[in-house]
Amino acid sequence: MILAAGRGDRMRPLTDHTPKPLLEVGGKPLIVWHIEKLAKAGFQEIVINLAHLGYMIPQALGDGSKWGVKLHYSDEQKGGGLESAGGIVKALPLLGNEPFLVVNGDVWCDYEFDSSFELGEGILAHLILVPNPEHNVKGDFALKYGMVSDEGTPKYTFSGIGYYSPNLFRWLEHGKRALGEVLRDTMKHDAVSGELYNGMWRDIGTPERLEEINKIVLSF
Repeated sequence: MILAAGRGDRMRPLTDHTPKPLLEVGGKPLIVWHIEKLAKAGFQEIVINLAHLGYMIPQALGDGSKWGVKLHYSDEQKGGGLESAGGIVKALPLLGNEPFLVVNGDVWCDYEFDSSFELGEGILAHLILVPNPEHNVKGDFALKYGMVSDEGTPKYTFSGIGYYSPNLFRWLEHGKRALGEVLRDTMKHDAVSGELYNGMWRDIGTPERLEEINKIVLSF
């Protein structure tokens, strides 16, 4: 699942007329970088949630046949975005009964998605953490012996990439809900594993960061 429903307020005015996942990096929409990498990794079906200017995303991407995948759309346009966990809950009927990958639509990375990834016994989520960028120097979660916690130091930044069991969301009520609160509750039960990724990763949250990643990509 690619989370693509955010309003993108910090990216204004660029997002006043374009949904953030369609903003271009190296001449290609952010979300297309994800789709291409997911297809290359063996993912065959991808769910994309929609809210702010969401109708523009299916218009741009179609059914996914261009990349050899099947795209499904989870529409949140009527009531506005449901936040990350709320969007996943709404999309569960499209996601099936097996563990699935979720990635934020507004990050750029060279992390290799794994279509064969399996969660460990008793684990409901596996998070990809990254070294803290300048805009999040305090980090989000601690990592110790492969388990993620809200307590302890040092703390790393959650990349917006994670593998999840549908059981993590199946019992949650529909409506707006942040993913962070769900994960923190789950960490209390030692059910969240993780790893630190030291490769290229950028949160494309502002026009300045978009300009920066464009310079990097165009220099390849």
